[in-house]
Amino acid sequence: MSDNASQEEIERLRAENAKLKQQAVKAGTLSFRVSEKGAVSVYGLGRFPVTLYQEQWDKLLSQIDELRRFIETNRGSLKKKDV
Repeated sequence: MSDNASQEEIERLRAENAKLKQQAVKAGTLSFRVSEKGAVSVYGLGRFPVTLYQEQWDKLLSQIDELRRFIETNRGSLKKKDV
């Protein structure tokens, strides 16, 4: 890759990062994006996105009631993070 092409790629990535940071800053809102590898990325939960493939999201979402019960049962042991 030439120096000129490398510099252009760096600028493109900086612009993309700035756009993603703006999206994440929106008052705790969540946003979703399809990753380059075809997975679903959720932005706005923390510093980095949570990225899972479709079947992983399906599996997690099918267990939502169990997850809620687990959190409620273990609420005393769980820590909260100010976001």
